[in-house]
Amino acid sequence: MIGLILIGIGFPSCGVYNFTGGAVPPDVKTISIQNVYNESGQGPTNISQNMTEKLKSYYQSNTKLLLVPSNADWKLEGKIVGYASTGVAAKGNETSGSNRLTITIKMNFVNTKDAKQNFDQNFSFFQDYAQEKTLFEVESTIVPTILDQIVLDIFQKTTSNW
Repeated sequence: MIGLILIGIGFPSCGVYNFTGGAVPPDVKTISIQNVYNESGQGPTNISQNMTEKLKSYYQSNTKLLLVPSNADWKLEGKIVGYASTGVAAKGNETSGSNRLTITIKMNFVNTKDAKQNFDQNFSFFQDYAQEKTLFEVESTIVPTILDQIVLDIFQKTTSNW
């Protein structure tokens, strides 16, 4: 047991690791997350606010970064660029067996400590729902699931350093 502790002390840390598989470099102390705007023209009226709050909450819960309004070490800003429901899994009578809601968010990440980590990238995820249901009937349950996955993807991209 003591040997394992000594081995752990002997290896320098490359950053603060978390359970999501990423690391925040030790010189990164602050993050600014700007409001995510809905440029798709679709979706619930509160989708922008929900996405913004989910991002802020996730970074605050999973890192020690201080959330600041500007001049941060890491800067995130984004916009919802896609919100589309399409039919999938056609049945024998050429009708759709289920529908799929896909949300796409374009995120811009600026790392003021390491510009090689900057990115401007689309993040997209979908959720299928029964053809018998309308999008309005399922939005309140599937939109949060989709946004949660997109937040996780963004977080992993900003902290993976790969």
